[in-house]
Amino acid sequence: MTDDVAVLGAGMHPWGKWGRGFAVYGTAAARAALADAGLDRRDIGSIVGADTVRGGYPGYVAGATFAKALGWQGARVTSVYAACASGAQAIGTARAQILAGLSDVVLVIGADSAPKGFFRPAGGDRPDDPDWLRFRVLGATNPAYFGLYARRRMAMHGDTVDDFARVKVKNATAGALNPNARYRKRVTAEEVAASAVVADPLRLLDICATSDGGAALVLSSMAFARRHGATDPVRIRAVSTITPRYPNTVLDLPDIATDSAVAVEPTGETFRASIVRAAYDEAGTGPEDLSLAEVYDLSTALELQWYEDLGLCGEGEAAKLLRDGATTLGGRIPVNASGGLASFGEAVPAQAIAQVCELTWQLRGGAGDRQVAGARVGISANQGLFGHGSAVIAVR
Repeated sequence: MTDDVAVLGAGMHPWGKWGRGFAVYGTAAARAALADAGLDRRDIGSIVGADTVRGGYPGYVAGATFAKALGWQGARVTSVYAACASGAQAIGTARAQILAGLSDVVLVIGADSAPKGFFRPAGGDRPDDPDWLRFRVLGATNPAYFGLYARRRMAMHGDTVDDFARVKVKNATAGALNPNARYRKRVTAEEVAASAVVADPLRLLDICATSDGGAALVLSSMAFARRHGATDPVRIRAVSTITPRYPNTVLDLPDIATDSAVAVEPTGETFRASIVRAAYDEAGTGPEDLSLAEVYDLSTALELQWYEDLGLCGEGEAAKLLRDGATTLGGRIPVNASGGLASFGEAVPAQAIAQVCELTWQLRGGAGDRQVAGARVGISANQGLFGHGSAVIAVR
């Protein structure tokens, strides 16, 4: 397809709590991606940085920050922010530049130095900001929202706390095999159940941590890839960064109310499902074609919701899919073979890029002990605050 772009390189800085600035992690990941691609920084025509709001002005202009840290060399530079979808927005921007003929090779970088504990809104009073309002008016922290969403699944579909624990056990098993993961220890369902309650029914091990880390990709035109000797590279075939449609009737972070459906009939699918459908439509593929998926498991219950949004099963059937072993390594459609955020934690601008790094390694057949046999098509999916969609389909 003429809209494909090649993934020539993928690199990461391991996730953890390292106590250094975000630019350190991003440049380390970028150098790893360049080495993987067999390119020098001077070969790069454009650098796209995914921003972090925690780095002051350097974080707000991450593209330029990374370009300077790697060594000014005249490349085009772009900085993007879309909360947790920032990495996908950066990939989409890089892809657009390549397809528009603005650059043959683009370096995409995201990194973060996250705070201890859960994320809070930026300082100051902003009564027209729904993210600020949910914290200040409702006290609805991220874990509180995750707990409410888990209760919703329990009420609507019969999911249980044992199902949520199974997600953590599955992801921890995969993460133990990933050298870039922060948590590389298998856990049992009993250990999940014994961890502290954070937001009932979710316990500490049901909720992802905040982390430091970085990820980077080198993307190119197919013509450049062939000239560079990459005859069969992993290719990005679709990037979905769509917004919701009115009325959006399902409670979704950070909104504290749903739209009225009195005047306009809802579309029949949720925002997350529409993100995925747009990616499938663009790629000309569907859930039946997938070899694996990397999804945004902020909590164990949210991973189950993604199974349904991806079309891996029908509505309310996610727990059964999990219990049947379909989403484990070696199952029919492994989900979060990387270990997911359960094993990494959130380094916000980097995580959507890290998902595509994992797809790249899997589709190359280079994921080691966590390799999905015969992987040919992979999808990543998450979302950012305020209606930022995020899904990428990669093929080999």
